[in-house]
Amino acid sequence: MNSGYFITVEGPEGAGKTTILNMLTEQLQADGRKVIQTREPGGIEIAEQIRKVILDKENTAMDSRTEALLYAAARRQHLVEKVKPALEQGYIILCDRFIDSSLAYQGYARGLGIEEVYSINSFAIEGMMPKLTLFFDIDPVLGLERINSNKGREVNRLDLEGIQFHHKVREGYHLLLEKFPERIVKIDAAYSIEDVFNEAYLKVNELLSSN
Repeated sequence: MNSGYFITVEGPEGAGKTTILNMLTEQLQADGRKVIQTREPGGIEIAEQIRKVILDKENTAMDSRTEALLYAAARRQHLVEKVKPALEQGYIILCDRFIDSSLAYQGYARGLGIEEVYSINSFAIEGMMPKLTLFFDIDPVLGLERINSNKGREVNRLDLEGIQFHHKVREGYHLLLEKFPERIVKIDAAYSIEDVFNEAYLKVNELLSSN
């Protein structure tokens, strides 16, 4: 049995999840918790190399199934090399994106099928699911406006997709919210950073104090 906590954050582009994740990490560490913050795809060297391939703006010819398989490959390596060992040592893992991203982006928005993409990832994760997933929900128009106003943010291949794609991503997340209500918690990301952080911190503390 893992003694740590695996917590993931999800959401469309521009939802502010990375900012909130940074704040959660700082606060939990200040609370005396053992915390590791990481991201997908990435988090370790091999997965970061795969990330560069996936998000490279020049790779516009990438097939949707190739994209899904690359995410699953990066996910597998990240799990075995970083997440599982840290959980066994009792750490709280805060991960920026996980399997739900693949289901929403490739499974639903790309039209590959949620169940089909879940099958690919089941092979990769071997039943390793988060204890809690915070879904930061935001209208794609507002999310993309945030991205465009943030000049320091990396612009990747997914940011170049049309608005309809981003609407589909959000729809996909709402389907997942219905599918996994025991794990996924929706947080309205249109509010101020402070309000969003406070709600996220409350949900995380509820998990930590219930076990």
